[in-house]
Amino acid sequence: MLHDLLRTTRARTLAMAAPLSDEDAQLQSMPDASPAKWHLAHTTWFFETLVLTPHLHGYQVFDERWPRLFNSYYESLGPRHARPQRGLLSRPSLGEVKAYRAHVDAALADLLPRASAQAQALIELGCHHEQQHQELLLTDILHAFSCNPLLPAYDAAPPAPASAPVQAWLPHPGGIVEIGHAGQGFAFDNEAPRHRTLLAPFEISNRLVTCGEFADFVEAGGYREPLLWLSDGWAVVQAQGWQRPAYWLEDGRVFGLHGPQPLDPHAPVMQLSFYEACAFAEWAGARLPTEFEWEAACALQGFAQRDDQAWQWTRSSYAPYPGYKPAAGAVGEYNGKFMVGQQVLRGGSLATPPGHARPTYRNFFPPAARWQFSGVRLAR
Repeated sequence: MLHDLLRTTRARTLAMAAPLSDEDAQLQSMPDASPAKWHLAHTTWFFETLVLTPHLHGYQVFDERWPRLFNSYYESLGPRHARPQRGLLSRPSLGEVKAYRAHVDAALADLLPRASAQAQALIELGCHHEQQHQELLLTDILHAFSCNPLLPAYDAAPPAPASAPVQAWLPHPGGIVEIGHAGQGFAFDNEAPRHRTLLAPFEISNRLVTCGEFADFVEAGGYREPLLWLSDGWAVVQAQGWQRPAYWLEDGRVFGLHGPQPLDPHAPVMQLSFYEACAFAEWAGARLPTEFEWEAACALQGFAQRDDQAWQWTRSSYAPYPGYKPAAGAVGEYNGKFMVGQQVLRGGSLATPPGHARPTYRNFFPPAARWQFSGVRLAR
């Protein structure tokens, strides 16, 4: 039920922020990341601006100065505070942001029993939008903690031991396949319309590339061999001095949500850019799957680690499906405006909220991004 989805989603975000101090919640470690406090406020702004203001008669905005602070990229909804400067917003305080959330939650509880179908659809969209920010909250705080010489853990509990299936190639016959969301249940607009596409026969790995396999690539000089890299990727490697995945430490440990841990050769490698994924695939004598191959193959028997370990880079540029039309109004800025300069990732990660992922889900990031829980599955 929508009531349960809203309640559990809003509560989960607060629970995820609970281990953070006020100082932690203020951190912005790079322009692409946002403070945890901003995530708490922005997801609330979304409900206030797109649901409550137009659909709850008499609703009073919590603070008329705040929409400018917590609007992300919705140009049609007014001016915005610059993204790289979100970490400078020491005011409002974390306590005030939590009061803002409580105010909006109370208004949503008032609206929900009599919400129109349009309002209900926007509430559902707002919940899934907030689930996306739950994952971003973890990726962003992990990057911030990685910049601290103390390498603090977000979760002090020891990580569960990893296990990887024996690597195998799953054949797919190709042919004409149906791609995209079929219309049952929630999906973002970029997952539709469902359409047909033609695939040549291919094979796809049953599992993700492991840390042990990627360590072999590093040891073999993969970061020093330009012939393995796309031109733009090699330029980034040289400019940024990449020598290993983002959170691999010089002492052989890997930094993650549980703090620095010994490299587990059986764990999926993560925090890879698209460029690193492509270079590894070239070194391994394989390639990345297209997003259409990935979606067609994910139902194959033996297809493991689909959506609970690491997002999987594909060789597909983020583009609209045939017949795609963004939604009317401000929510039309949600996905379509980013369909340039991005690569599609499929699946989900250990940071993806339960129930959020599905086979048609299209995540997307610029090819050099590597602070996400992003890994690689090979195809050939």
